[in-house]
Amino acid sequence: MKRLLQSLALLVALAAATTWLATGANRGWTKTSVAVKTLDDVTGIEGITYQKKFLPGVDFLGATLGAAAVLAGASLFFRNTTTKPTPKP
Repeated sequence: MKRLLQSLALLVALAAATTWLATGANRGWTKTSVAVKTLDDVTGIEGITYQKKFLPGVDFLGATLGAAAVLAGASLFFRNTTTKPTPKP
Protein backbone atom coordinates (compact mmCIF):
# COMPACT_ATOMS: atom_id res chain seq x y z
CA MET A 1 0.00 0.00 0.00
CA LYS A 2 2.89 2.32 0.80
CA ARG A 3 4.50 1.89 -2.60
CA LEU A 4 1.11 2.31 -4.33
CA LEU A 5 0.47 5.67 -2.65
CA GLN A 6 3.97 6.89 -3.44
CA SER A 7 3.61 5.85 -7.08
CA LEU A 8 0.20 7.52 -7.29
CA ALA A 9 1.63 10.71 -5.76
CA LEU A 10 4.42 10.73 -8.34
CA LEU A 11 1.94 10.11 -11.16
CA VAL A 12 -0.32 12.97 -10.01
CA ALA A 13 2.64 15.36 -9.71
CA LEU A 14 4.00 14.46 -13.15
CA ALA A 15 0.57 14.70 -14.79
CA ALA A 16 -0.04 18.12 -13.22
CA ALA A 17 3.35 19.48 -14.26
CA THR A 18 3.02 18.05 -17.78
CA THR A 19 -0.49 19.48 -18.23
CA TRP A 20 0.60 22.87 -16.91
CA LEU A 21 3.65 22.97 -19.20
CA ALA A 22 1.78 21.65 -22.26
CA THR A 23 -0.93 24.30 -21.98
CA GLY A 24 1.52 27.18 -21.90
CA ALA A 25 2.89 27.36 -18.32
CA ASN A 26 0.59 30.22 -17.33
CA ARG A 27 2.25 31.91 -14.33
CA GLY A 28 -0.93 33.74 -13.36
CA TRP A 29 -4.26 32.48 -12.06
CA THR A 30 -6.25 29.87 -13.95
CA LYS A 31 -8.21 31.37 -16.85
CA THR A 32 -11.32 30.03 -18.55
CA SER A 33 -11.38 32.59 -21.35
CA VAL A 34 -8.69 34.39 -23.32
CA ALA A 35 -8.79 37.85 -24.89
CA VAL A 36 -8.21 37.77 -28.65
CA LYS A 37 -7.66 40.91 -30.74
CA THR A 38 -9.84 41.00 -33.86
CA LEU A 39 -9.85 43.40 -36.77
CA ASP A 40 -13.15 44.50 -38.28
CA ASP A 41 -13.05 43.89 -42.05
CA VAL A 42 -15.20 46.90 -42.94
CA THR A 43 -14.02 49.65 -40.60
CA GLY A 44 -10.52 48.41 -39.78
CA ILE A 45 -11.08 48.99 -36.08
CA GLU A 46 -9.38 46.65 -33.65
CA GLY A 47 -11.56 45.02 -31.03
CA ILE A 48 -11.21 42.45 -28.33
CA THR A 49 -13.30 39.31 -28.20
CA TYR A 50 -13.12 36.58 -25.60
CA GLN A 51 -12.61 32.98 -26.59
CA LYS A 52 -13.38 30.09 -24.22
CA LYS A 53 -10.14 28.31 -23.40
CA PHE A 54 -8.84 26.63 -20.26
CA LEU A 55 -5.39 27.79 -19.17
CA PRO A 56 -4.33 26.25 -15.86
CA GLY A 57 -2.33 28.65 -13.72
CA VAL A 58 -0.10 28.33 -10.71
CA ASP A 59 -3.14 27.77 -8.47
CA PHE A 60 -3.94 24.62 -10.47
CA LEU A 61 -0.33 23.51 -10.28
CA GLY A 62 -0.10 24.23 -6.55
CA ALA A 63 -3.36 22.43 -5.74
CA THR A 64 -2.39 19.29 -7.63
CA LEU A 65 1.13 19.27 -6.19
CA GLY A 66 -0.47 19.69 -2.76
CA ALA A 67 -2.69 16.68 -3.44
CA ALA A 68 0.39 14.70 -4.47
CA ALA A 69 2.09 15.75 -1.22
CA VAL A 70 -0.93 14.56 0.77
CA LEU A 71 -0.77 11.18 -0.98
CA ALA A 72 2.96 10.92 -0.31
CA GLY A 73 2.40 11.92 3.32
CA ALA A 74 -0.35 9.33 3.70
CA SER A 75 2.11 6.67 2.63
CA LEU A 76 4.14 7.40 5.78
CA PHE A 77 1.36 5.87 7.89
CA PHE A 78 1.92 2.44 6.36
CA ARG A 79 4.76 0.13 7.26
CA ASN A 80 7.00 -1.66 4.84
CA THR A 81 5.97 -5.27 4.55
CA THR A 82 9.03 -7.45 4.64
CA THR A 83 8.95 -11.18 4.90
CA LYS A 84 11.56 -12.90 6.98
CA PRO A 85 13.12 -15.94 5.41
CA THR A 86 12.32 -19.12 7.26
CA PRO A 87 15.39 -21.01 8.43
CA LYS A 88 15.89 -24.43 6.85
CA PRO A 89 16.41 -27.29 9.26
